[in-house]
Amino acid sequence: MTTIQAQAPPAKGRARRRPKPAHRDNRIAFLMLAPALVLLGIFVLWPLVYAWYVSFFNWSFYTESVFVGLRNFRLVLADPVFWASIGRGLRFSVIVVPAILILAFVFANLVKAMGRRMGTLLKVSIYIPTVISGVIASIVFVLIYEYRQGLLNWLIGLVGFENQPWLGSASTALLALTAPAIWLGLGLASLIMLAGLLDIPESYYESAELDGANWWQRTVFITVPLMRNIGLYLLVTCFVATIQQYELPLIMTSGGPVQSTLLPNLHIFLRFTNDDTVGYSIAAALLLFVVLGGLSAVIFRVINSEKAVDA
Repeated sequence: MTTIQAQAPPAKGRARRRPKPAHRDNRIAFLMLAPALVLLGIFVLWPLVYAWYVSFFNWSFYTESVFVGLRNFRLVLADPVFWASIGRGLRFSVIVVPAILILAFVFANLVKAMGRRMGTLLKVSIYIPTVISGVIASIVFVLIYEYRQGLLNWLIGLVGFENQPWLGSASTALLALTAPAIWLGLGLASLIMLAGLLDIPESYYESAELDGANWWQRTVFITVPLMRNIGLYLLVTCFVATIQQYELPLIMTSGGPVQSTLLPNLHIFLRFTNDDTVGYSIAAALLLFVVLGGLSAVIFRVINSEKAVDA
């Protein structure tokens, strides 16, 4: 005979609560994400899909479009000017991106080492270029690089050098564009670096210092490994933004001299202004999108990202 044991009723005040259904939390989460998803679909996904559709046509704003299949893509792939602009953008990025990462790391460490007031002042000073329009920055640096009355030629003249046509020579024009690009991108990168540094527990450095580690060893074996994800994020975002630089070459050099500063986005824009090459421009923009996506994937593959360690 089976004995049935009666369970004691739960103590007063300890009544078991029913767990909330998971689907209710999901509905709330999707409801909160809905505005962002709608905006993403309207301004990102739909234009991207429509761009792929237009790329298969000989598009015109004034006459009926004609379906041409992959002809626009074949024209872009066979255009040496497009590939030259890609190579020029890569050279531009190779100079600008490492400079931004290194300077941002240095400035972030300086801000962290300073007192509260001086650190705040330095943070504001570093961040100011971020809120300045690229058009204004371009005009300022055009005046700095001006051949006869520019500040830079005046400074090198003090030490006996002759005036240089910084923006008028094919050998120096692209290099001259790197300075305003670095200046504009440094502020935000520095603050992101600073946030990563402040997230590292001070106990790590104290333990290493007690073990006799100097500043260089603490930086190499503690700071750099723990800043890996931050560095990877800045590397990819700065690379994508730099190779797509548009305002600086347009205003400062118009892509010259002899196309030495014709970066990919400027080349696409100049072709888009011609009604006969709208389809070419859209196909070129999509191919640039594919190239940047592939290069970003390679960067993520080479520099493996790891989950942050919860301190």
